[in-house]
Amino acid sequence: MNAGHALLAVLLAANVASAIGVVYARHEHRQLFVALDRETHDRDELNIDFGRLQLEQATWAESNRVDQIARTKLGMKFPEGAEIEVVRP
Repeated sequence: MNAGHALLAVLLAANVASAIGVVYARHEHRQLFVALDRETHDRDELNIDFGRLQLEQATWAESNRVDQIARTKLGMKFPEGAEIEVVRP
């Protein structure tokens, strides 16, 4: 019976260790899932911001707007035909 008690004690200890391992693994899984969810949310927010910035850049870079600013603020104009020189290599 002494060997049977020892085997039972070893099996009980293994069972307890296994249960503790399962609890630890589940806790770790929950923490990682929360971190993943947070990172996914951050990624989505960054994608939204990136889309807004692309739209803003497209608006600022429209040729009509650039032409208008060049004419009004910088005093630029299209060159006349006589002012154009073609440079060839």
